[in-house]
Amino acid sequence: MNRRRYLKTASALVAGTALGCRSAPAGDPRTVPPTLPLAGSSRPTLPVVHASPDRVIRTVVGLRPFRRSGYRVELERLDETTVIHNYGHGGGGITLSWGTAELACDMVGGAESRSAAVLGSGAVGLATARLLQSRGFDVAIYTRDLPPDTTSNVAGGQFAPFSVVEPGRGPAGFASRHVDATERSWRHFQNYLGPEYGVRFLDNWVVGSDSGFPPEVEAVKHLFTDVGVFEPGQHPFPGGRALRFNTMLVETPRYLRELHRDVVHFGATVEVREIRSVREIVSLPENLVFNCTGLGARLLFDDTDLIPIKGQLTVLRPQSEIDYVKIGGGNYMMPRSDGILLGGTFERDVWTLEPDPEATTRIMTGHQDFFRRMAEANASIRGGRSEDS
Repeated sequence: MNRRRYLKTASALVAGTALGCRSAPAGDPRTVPPTLPLAGSSRPTLPVVHASPDRVIRTVVGLRPFRRSGYRVELERLDETTVIHNYGHGGGGITLSWGTAELACDMVGGAESRSAAVLGSGAVGLATARLLQSRGFDVAIYTRDLPPDTTSNVAGGQFAPFSVVEPGRGPAGFASRHVDATERSWRHFQNYLGPEYGVRFLDNWVVGSDSGFPPEVEAVKHLFTDVGVFEPGQHPFPGGRALRFNTMLVETPRYLRELHRDVVHFGATVEVREIRSVREIVSLPENLVFNCTGLGARLLFDDTDLIPIKGQLTVLRPQSEIDYVKIGGGNYMMPRSDGILLGGTFERDVWTLEPDPEATTRIMTGHQDFFRRMAEANASIRGGRSEDS
């Protein structure tokens, strides 16, 4: 199931209780029982997003590096150079960055040299560089783009690994490695919670849905907390049943800026340079190289399994009172301090970075209609309470 289908249909259960937690040992702090539906018929309210065209401040496009057989974390020898690949995370690059970086660093073993090169400075490259530094390596970063101009900068930043493999295409052991990588990332991101790095927990609402998560999210749903399914009238939104769960949101511009500063502070050198061939990699002074080039790995290592998935975001002026994520109806809304993100595109094997006006219109009109109906429902509730009093 791809992200577009998830946005249209994702929920935890068709009927019954909430999104169930995976079995875990007794006393595991991640094991949180499903939240029961709200008692009574009183419908709660939440602040409404002002989704009007005059509040649009920018439209951005990014190309997710999706590898059909799943992201690659693998060691390869090139003459005297050891290359450790770490790319192809699809819609889960931010989520998986620390986990796959740790898996990649674990492949080093007892390397004699304590110098390493990292290709790329997105979320995956910076996490890899920082972990190498924590293990005593001198790090040199070679990158075509620096924050804020990386693909990671235009990612929404929700912690949930969407669209990381085509169903049935993952190699043996991929599913368990995926869970391992996600759990490792979950632990690392908690070191960056707070306004300095722009990482926080908040509620996500999937509205008007009646089927399951994609398999790659289903496998790690035990990390979500405050989970519940609510019937119409028991949740703050227009439409049918709604699923609530709590996870982290990473404000990627702030997070990447601070993580880049950390990496440089701890001694990394940074060279703005696009690596165009394997020959260039072998000629680097470092004979241990971590390939975190994302979509660039397609040409660099002739990996035709890697394709772009185009995503487009319309960004509204910030609204500090909005502290929830809304998903549903083919669209999503994510609140950040740099703006309200409105998204909902997932264009497979599309290479252009030009915004699509039709997609912009669809995203805007969909959110305008949703939040108009939400505002009307809130006004109705306030009017009813006033009459009762």
